[in-house]
Amino acid sequence: MYHAVAHRPARAVRGLSVAPEAFAAQMMVLAEYRCTPLTTAALAEAWRTGKPLPERPVLVTFDDGYEGVHRHALPVLAEHGFPATLFVSTGWLRSPHGTGGALDTMLDWDQVRELAAAGTEIGGHTHTHPQLDQVDDARLRYEAEHCREIVAGELGSAPVSFAYPYGYSDRRVRQAVRAAGYAQALAVGNACARRAQGPYALRRVTVRRSTTVDEFRRLVRGRALGRLFARDRALTKGYAVVRRARRAVTSARRLGA
Repeated sequence: MYHAVAHRPARAVRGLSVAPEAFAAQMMVLAEYRCTPLTTAALAEAWRTGKPLPERPVLVTFDDGYEGVHRHALPVLAEHGFPATLFVSTGWLRSPHGTGGALDTMLDWDQVRELAAAGTEIGGHTHTHPQLDQVDDARLRYEAEHCREIVAGELGSAPVSFAYPYGYSDRRVRQAVRAAGYAQALAVGNACARRAQGPYALRRVTVRRSTTVDEFRRLVRGRALGRLFARDRALTKGYAVVRRARRAVTSARRLGA
């Protein structure tokens, strides 16, 4: 899971960004290991139908829609012939649909179309990038459906894959994403994706600016993930408790209003 690819990202996204040269080195690792990148839709279809996967399958995904995905990542992906999946927050992109709130320079729709033409699957990532498990049902439907409508209008076909902002989801969120028309969705979890996780809770590993090439090699091999992401997993468990409590308080207030 990538976010921004940039030499000088905004402070708000720096930790989850990667330098262009680091991204190039990481894609070289995939090539050296003879990995076969797939789109999210292709992976899900194979698992859904029983179709065999290629040797060493891997997903390369980008969240949000930062401009550096086109400027820096696309040439590297094209050099290797690697497909990828870009999950766009439609209200953050530079367009008449924009709502503000983006953390750095974002793609415009011409760039998104160029990415799609080059083999990048375009998926949904909501309209305004909220924490979906903390919004009410109407807002949840709007975020999933409006994002899908905008992508369909701009690209001519509706997205079939979705990624949860911040990785947060629960049963209610997953059901809403499915009802909106998405066939599969990605979380975070910092673990390898497995068929048993189900099509709406597939996990990914986070690549950061601090990720070294040696660490990336371990990520690709699926080794030492527990150790590499021990802090992330501990925080995730703590956040889950807090988020459930917040959701319960919000629901109680709404019922009492």
